[in-house]
Amino acid sequence: MTTPGFDLHLPERLTTSVVFSSPHSGRDYPASFLDQSVLDAHQIRSSEDAFIDQVFLAALDCGAPLLTARVPRAYVDLNRGADELDPAVVEGVRRNGHNPRVASGLGVIPRVVANGRAIYRGKLTLADAKHRLETYWFPYHAALQQQLDRAHQMFGEAILLDCHSMPREAVDCVIRSGAKRPDVVLGDRFGASASAAVVDEIEAILIRAGLTVARNAPFAGAFVTQQYGRPSRRQHAVQLEIDRSLYMDERRIEPREDFEAFRALMAQVVAEMTEIGRALPLAAE
Repeated sequence: MTTPGFDLHLPERLTTSVVFSSPHSGRDYPASFLDQSVLDAHQIRSSEDAFIDQVFLAALDCGAPLLTARVPRAYVDLNRGADELDPAVVEGVRRNGHNPRVASGLGVIPRVVANGRAIYRGKLTLADAKHRLETYWFPYHAALQQQLDRAHQMFGEAILLDCHSMPREAVDCVIRSGAKRPDVVLGDRFGASASAAVVDEIEAILIRAGLTVARNAPFAGAFVTQQYGRPSRRQHAVQLEIDRSLYMDERRIEPREDFEAFRALMAQVVAEMTEIGRALPLAAE
């Protein structure tokens, strides 16, 4: 299923309660948006989770759905709440308490990209912001909820793996002296969005693949994990942040020469992750 805002990739047969999503890998930049921006077509991609949708495409071969954004994060951020509007970038919006994401310019309609670089010369109209939400945000989340509901109906549970990438320097502030740099940061909102058993198994799979794993620092999960993580209802949501330097040239925003080797490694990881969602007898039906 393809829409202006996302692609929903479905396997020939659903065999697991695991659902994969990639809300920040979109790279369909509207020409009108680029005309509005003070950034060039390369700079504006700096906050994009480039190629993460390709890294997790192996989900289809493992009986799991994969929801991937087409709309870029810089245009509308699908990992923010629809109410996280920034009065500094959208006209007619009132500040409603302190929201650190909005305050830093990373609301649902971002004001900045990586390294705090401003996107726009001035403000957007509220009508423009609402149009983006109606066209892209609401359909994406409706599709995601539909896949989680389907997993619940078929398997009695749903496990959402929300897939992202992080700049290599993102973890510099949390590395203890002598500790290994994490390749992957798992975010479960400090236990609020997923059961410990699920997160423990995901971590073990990554470690068996030779990857170094950290939890919740510096990324504990944002809107998606907060919204969909309900472990008491057998609905778990875990955010995966993968070091971009493992598979791409961050400066050029191009895959590394060994990109396919990394994809092959992650295909095995994905295969093992989908096994978590086959623990119930219903999964065989």
